[in-house]
Amino acid sequence: MKAGIAIRVAGCLVALCVCPNVLAASAMQIEGLVEVKAKRVDSAWLLPGVDFSGYHKVMIDSAEVAFRKNWARDVNRTRMRGAGGHVSEKDAAEIAAAARSGFDDIFEAAFTEAGWQVATEPAADVLRLQPSIVNLSINAPEAATTGASRVYSVEAGEATLLLQAHDSLTGALLGVAVDQRTVGSDRGTIGVDRMDWTTRSSNKAEFKSLFKVWANICVKGLQELKERAGEAAPATGEH
Repeated sequence: MKAGIAIRVAGCLVALCVCPNVLAASAMQIEGLVEVKAKRVDSAWLLPGVDFSGYHKVMIDSAEVAFRKNWARDVNRTRMRGAGGHVSEKDAAEIAAAARSGFDDIFEAAFTEAGWQVATEPAADVLRLQPSIVNLSINAPEAATTGASRVYSVEAGEATLLLQAHDSLTGALLGVAVDQRTVGSDRGTIGVDRMDWTTRSSNKAEFKSLFKVWANICVKGLQELKERAGEAAPATGEH
């Protein structure tokens, strides 16, 4: 069973993660983290001198999911012109629940396949990972409708991953990673976006692919941090 805990980083971290450049200036003031050079994500910060080599298990919280501000309102504004049924609060809740469930399953599977044991209780060798999917925006979600309208979109949407790593016993914040991605853009050889019919199934497939990318990035990044045992985390270091 995955346990859920409130985000311990200051609230501004989630609010600002849509803009990594702004976040960079703020995160350096949070919990004593310093920015490090990120190879696979937009931005990353570590606690100076942190040593991940003693962590052999991970405890993974269920992902927090938050839509981009006014997302449903903006989508429904276009639906008024006949693009399809409105996105209701129930639709939004179902989308969020599906995103959370899909991400949790993929994230845990990626760590398990990489040889990590997934723990359910804090311990000295357990690293607690707290993922959040924020600023989630699905450009053309298929809503319930009795008509035959089809919804078209160049891209499925976008989302930002905010991952926090804590010592499971003390709760100390050891690192933060932020990565924003656009989902489903398909460019041909001449650089022209392809317009596709967007459905619940296609959106789900696009975001499932993104979640797999993020999970693999996090697994590889943590493994690299373990291999850097004892190194400090200078502002120009690599992540």
